[in-house]
Amino acid sequence: MAGKKKIFTKKELKNLSGEEIIDKLQHENYSLLATLGAENLRKEMVPVGKACNTAINYFFRTTGPKHDKIKHNQAARKKLVKILSKITPGSYVGMPKDSKNGLVVGFNHPSLGEIARILTMKIDIMGEKPMYFPVNLPWYESLAPNYDRIKRLGIIITPTITPATWKKMGLKEGTLLFEEGSRIKREFRDIYTKISHDGLKNGGVVFVAPSATRQATVFKNEDVYNKEEEIIPTMSMLAVKLYSDPEMNCDFLPMAVLPPKGYKRGLNFRKKYRLIPGEIMTATEIRKKYFKEKNPKRLDGFDYDFHQRIADKLPKEFWY
Repeated sequence: MAGKKKIFTKKELKNLSGEEIIDKLQHENYSLLATLGAENLRKEMVPVGKACNTAINYFFRTTGPKHDKIKHNQAARKKLVKILSKITPGSYVGMPKDSKNGLVVGFNHPSLGEIARILTMKIDIMGEKPMYFPVNLPWYESLAPNYDRIKRLGIIITPTITPATWKKMGLKEGTLLFEEGSRIKREFRDIYTKISHDGLKNGGVVFVAPSATRQATVFKNEDVYNKEEEIIPTMSMLAVKLYSDPEMNCDFLPMAVLPPKGYKRGLNFRKKYRLIPGEIMTATEIRKKYFKEKNPKRLDGFDYDFHQRIADKLPKEFWY
């Protein structure tokens, strides 16, 4: 939807649930970032969002048969793979093509470029399996108006507010914006967890960057690698919530992203990335090795081991 972004009123911000806010981001041209005083963060992603939305619309406009929605979606996905393989090339030899269980794929996140390569890989070799992707709020707001078409490509995005983005917002404790922003942040996380749970239980694939932000290395720094500083518990928190369901059998796959030489933080067009699968961590293995108490809040050692399995597939310059 074109035009200036709408701002949530104080009453709306206080009374609307996370689901209702997401719906307004998708269909009514609202901006939560602008509401929370972070218009600068929203504007940073506008050019990339426009490019993505233009490309998605192109894939659907120029493919057929339009009278058959299923075949139209398949044709759009096929064209997407063909074009992305040329402008954002990647190698994904050895990545699992199919799996009975749902699959959580965690990857190091040095740039925006791997996202396009991951999309290509998923659509190319994982077929009709739905793909779930938590997307940082600035990214999400740029893509939200095209949510329905993105979903038709088999990609289901959910908004999240990462610690880095929350810090950049600079909201003052005790204010309405801080209190409601904190609530919405929690609700977004809960929505993502529920959607991921339901999708994984039906054999879907969840992609997540454990760093929760773009960073050049697998471990944030040498202190984290040496276990002298806490690691962000992204993967263990997700595992705890998923495996609280005794019938959940999803596996966790560490995936190393090796960017091209001289890469930058952006999309790195026409430069080849390598997506390298690490040693998979099965549901049985994770439950047996890391669940040492009945209802843990996080899993001791799991995050470090997961990161290390990514690092093992990369040159040491990418470790920390």
